[in-house]
Amino acid sequence: MEEQTFNSKPQGDSLNNPFLQQNLPNSTTILVLGILSIVFCWWHLVSFIGIVLGISTLVLSKKEIAVYQAAPQKFTISSLNNVKTGRTCAIIGLIISVVVFFSGHFVFDRATCNTSILGNDQMIYENTFC
Repeated sequence: MEEQTFNSKPQGDSLNNPFLQQNLPNSTTILVLGILSIVFCWWHLVSFIGIVLGISTLVLSKKEIAVYQAAPQKFTISSLNNVKTGRTCAIIGLIISVVVFFSGHFVFDRATCNTSILGNDQMIYENTFC
């Protein structure tokens, strides 16, 4: 009887084989964080979370794009697209979060700038510029 041997290594160039490509390590995380930066940007007190998520997503995406550019044949295009989409969401969320945070901060500070000049009997308020 003839003995058959199976080679466990694929034949040919394994780096160009699309079946052996893998996803970028943090592509899904970047996408989720980018979406969450948009979710947490709409309310003044929570917009700080959107700022933190947006900045951390931008830092992670920069590292992942550098990893992809070092060896693009090792990683799938879909994972790179996830990183680019997450980065775009993070930029949008960061811009909106900064605008909401500082505009809300200005509005809330202006609302609490009224100070009473006289006692409780005579309610005369002075508007001071904050």
